[in-house]
Amino acid sequence: QVQLVESGGGLVQAGDSLRLSCAASGRTYSTAVMGWFRQSPGKERLFVAAIEWNGGTTYDDSLKGRFTISRDNAKNTMYLQMNSLKPEDTAVYYCAGDSALFNFIGGRKPSYWGQGTQVTVSS
Repeated sequence: QVQLVESGGGLVQAGDSLRLSCAASGRTYSTAVMGWFRQSPGKERLFVAAIEWNGGTTYDDSLKGRFTISRDNAKNTMYLQMNSLKPEDTAVYYCAGDSALFNFIGGRKPSYWGQGTQVTVSS
């Protein structure tokens, strides 16, 4: 099994920055690809970004430029740096892991999930 634990969420003002972290434990070889999704109240969970073991990244086009995903394989930890935050970025952010990037995109969902961390951006 894989355990994913997010941290770093909170309440910020529009224009601020925030960095989320996701620590993986257990069978981490199953999380060659890690990524972030977000879900706003009443809406579906949407893809934000993903990063492969070798550092290759994929972003939702609308977020590229403001959000940066990274990972430290030695620490089994992934990060999401969010800059110039907007009220519409308010959501629960979920860490996810899978062995294939294929399962992060096109409406598919990865195998492993964290519990989520709330990000609230006030105007």
